[in-house]
Amino acid sequence: MAKVFVADKERNADIKVFRVQKEREADLLIFEVDKDRDAKGDALWFFVQKEREATVKIFWVTKEREADLKVFIVDKVRNAKWNKSHTWTNRLG
Repeated sequence: MAKVFVADKERNADIKVFRVQKEREADLLIFEVDKDRDAKGDALWFFVQKEREATVKIFWVTKEREADLKVFIVDKVRNAKWNKSHTWTNRLG
């Protein structure tokens, strides 16, 4: 389950993430769930307020070249998945 905490500083994050504008540019297609129990695998994200509750800490970067992972937010659960092979596969949850 991907319980995601957004770090305020890059050095406090496990991974740097960039949100792309086009689905085909993303490594991972994510869907934000409303309840922590619905966060499953790497692609269904639940954002937590407390760092200790997170399975992964991210930092949003403003430049694509700075990112470890590129994500695109999808509008349906069934579309959330890895788009490309990636070193972070099965490591976010």
